[in-house]
Amino acid sequence: MKKIPSIRLQDLIGLLNSHYPQNLAEDWDNVGLQVGDPKQQISKIMIALDPTPSTIQSAIAQQCQALITHHPLIFKPLKKISTDNETGQILFTAIRNNLAIISVHTNLDHAADGLNDWLANALQVEQTKPLLIAKPGDLVKLVVFVPPEAVEMLSLTLFNAGAGHIGKYDQCSFQQQGVGTFRAHKGCTPHIGTVGEQENTAEIRLETIVPRTLVNRVVTKMIKAHPYEEVAYDLISLDNQRCDIGLGRIGTIAKQKKLAEFAYDCKRQLGCNGIRLVGDSDASVRKVAVCGGSGAMLIREAARQGADVLVTGDIKYHEAQTAQSLGISLIDAGHFATEQLMAKVLAQKLEQHAQQRAWPVQYIVAPEEQDPFTFI
Repeated sequence: MKKIPSIRLQDLIGLLNSHYPQNLAEDWDNVGLQVGDPKQQISKIMIALDPTPSTIQSAIAQQCQALITHHPLIFKPLKKISTDNETGQILFTAIRNNLAIISVHTNLDHAADGLNDWLANALQVEQTKPLLIAKPGDLVKLVVFVPPEAVEMLSLTLFNAGAGHIGKYDQCSFQQQGVGTFRAHKGCTPHIGTVGEQENTAEIRLETIVPRTLVNRVVTKMIKAHPYEEVAYDLISLDNQRCDIGLGRIGTIAKQKKLAEFAYDCKRQLGCNGIRLVGDSDASVRKVAVCGGSGAMLIREAARQGADVLVTGDIKYHEAQTAQSLGISLIDAGHFATEQLMAKVLAQKLEQHAQQRAWPVQYIVAPEEQDPFTFI
């Protein structure tokens, strides 16, 4: 039997973690591998919003070895795994059919080029930034010393590995000329100089920024590409806040509209069966905040930053009253409608990464999922 080309499940998990780091998830969340063998070979992956029984059966029917969902299968620790409850049934079915399940939830919500960016793009909200900046400590400064003739090559190696991103800029670095000294001992094969003799050589101090989750990958590729036998480098933890990650997004639409008109645009773009409005239908809208899923916790922050409207889901009665008192409008398009684009867009993103890495994998979007709510 011909062997089907594949990758390991842990390779997929590593890819997801490099773009949607698990440390970005909320403390109460449970992201990452829910069930499966990290060493399992996979070649076909389904992406869905929810790990429902019908989605699981669809993944199995289409011979997928992995399922990526937004909402986790396991939110809280399990006291038992039994088929007398839905979670247990899903776990049993997945294990029996060698179907791994992975969740990218609030880490995808917070990440740069994540769900909230995709939602903002769908609603044509431009010049966006996170509404609530993530906690500091996600960045590391990498300092490495390299001979001048190799600095361009090594810089590109670092950038291609994921280093050098600051906000919406990439390939960011700093270079400073200097003199390095060393003495190679017996058994060494120095790139420059002679064993046993003190050497002085021109070097460039190259600095760049690395997300903490990519440090191992970046350092490994740096050492492999560096011409020196022993690479001198520093890793410095930073307290800087990343300006491109955080919860929600805020930006502007190209042309000012009335609230009702913008609400109809949202309904059309998101495929909603119905929406709820809080605010004057004739109110002007230009500055827009968005948060996929449940974003009521951002009402005050959106108002503080001058948003005319917050687009989200799951708004409660008293939360709507709070918005009224703060003078900010709300468009409640529903939890499902503000997140359902996740599967299609994530599949496109992962397909691009697969092509770049020459991975023999196929990503498919789960058959049309349904909002549990209907409007009459």
